[in-house]
Amino acid sequence: MTNTPTLPSEGACRCGRVRLKISKPPILTMACHCTGCQRMSSSAYSLGAAIPTDGFEVTQGEPVIGGLHGEHKHYFCGHCMSGMFTRPAGMDWFVNLRPTMLDNVSWFSPFIETYTSEKLAFAETGARHAYETFPPMEAYEGLMAEYHTQS
Repeated sequence: MTNTPTLPSEGACRCGRVRLKISKPPILTMACHCTGCQRMSSSAYSLGAAIPTDGFEVTQGEPVIGGLHGEHKHYFCGHCMSGMFTRPAGMDWFVNLRPTMLDNVSWFSPFIETYTSEKLAFAETGARHAYETFPPMEAYEGLMAEYHTQS
């Protein structure tokens, strides 16, 4: 199994009113166990694929901002309310896509997991690296390089 989708790759929210496309591979894949992600995803953790901004586009419909309406913009379909992607504040170079929005997600597995300090006891992701909160900023370059060598 590869950690890279066939490109370009398209996807949509649950009702199909908002469609998107990625044309570049992920920089990194992840699972987040923080309680905010648990609540937003209604699950034990949320999944994310960091897609370079210039490799991501909404091709149909108009997503709306949901979640906390704070500095990090969480985008949802305004009709079915599927959480689709996040544009993290101060990190304009990538979009955090919920990979399950893609039509084919068979390639996906989380490479890192974050906020294991808030992890539910039964939740397992199979991620190669685990962090109690987020990795330190200086670790990201090495993590991205390692991710790409195995993709």
